[in-house]
Amino acid sequence: MREFIYYSRTAPTSGKYIKDDLMKSGRLDIVIHSVIATFFLSHGFRDDVKLNLCFAGPPDPEKHLELLPKTEGKTGMDKIYLSKKDVGWVIKRMLYKYKPGIRNEVFPGYWIEKKSFMKIVKEMSDEGRNLYILDGKGQDIREEKIRENPVFIIGDHLGLPAKELKRLKKICKPVSIGKKTYFASQTIAIVNNEVDRREEAGKL
Repeated sequence: MREFIYYSRTAPTSGKYIKDDLMKSGRLDIVIHSVIATFFLSHGFRDDVKLNLCFAGPPDPEKHLELLPKTEGKTGMDKIYLSKKDVGWVIKRMLYKYKPGIRNEVFPGYWIEKKSFMKIVKEMSDEGRNLYILDGKGQDIREEKIRENPVFIIGDHLGLPAKELKRLKKICKPVSIGKKTYFASQTIAIVNNEVDRREEAGKL
């Protein structure tokens, strides 16, 4: 299973901070577009992807939201129906349901806890996961050997903090999707496509 880690410096860490204007709510609009790019296909839904959202905005950073939507079972009991228009509501609900000291499963396949971005990455590194960080100066992803169960790390519109970026490059392989700068959601779509093509060709 492939995974993404999306880090946002500005995304709110409390449901009370999410207003009707998502752009002014810590650029939650970017988060929502990234969720859609991770899971949604034109006529389908991916069940082979997990998304880790790390929010570092006010008032109580950092919050780790894990999304591994269930696609089987009875809606309302074994799963929730996730539509593109409901993504913002789901994130807001998850933030409201945060409970200090525990990893709380808000809906089937949706967890929230307080955990730092670097701790998330460090734990995956300790597990032996194959970590890749999206970086304009990295190796072209089409020339890079992507290993099984990859984890791709992506920053928001402000990018990853320089201090963390320096540490990340010691444990992650920098890869690039080209010389142009894309939106986070577009980057996820391109990476998904690259992994899809390799899986279809039996190269992953």
